[in-house]
Amino acid sequence: MKNRYLKNVATLKMKSDKCTGCGKCIEVCPHNVLSISNGRAIIVAIDRCIECGACVKNCPFNALEVKPGVGCASAVLKGWLTGTEPSCDCSDNSGGGCC
Repeated sequence: MKNRYLKNVATLKMKSDKCTGCGKCIEVCPHNVLSISNGRAIIVAIDRCIECGACVKNCPFNALEVKPGVGCASAVLKGWLTGTEPSCDCSDNSGGGCC
């Protein structure tokens, strides 16, 4: 079983109506976040997502969206590495962190 990183913070979103089930996203995802069900990709483990953006860059149909490097996961990891307070800037533009 793959590790869970941070619960309920990944910015990954699926646009199901655009997905054709080609499987490119599944091939490139390093943490098995996605799977195919009923001929379309679905997010099966969003808490494993590290927001690397590989799925988005390899989807020929623009069915996925993620903000690589700017989500809460990235902010928390950067905070741990630099010894600073994480700020994912996702709290309705108030400037405070919500992680």
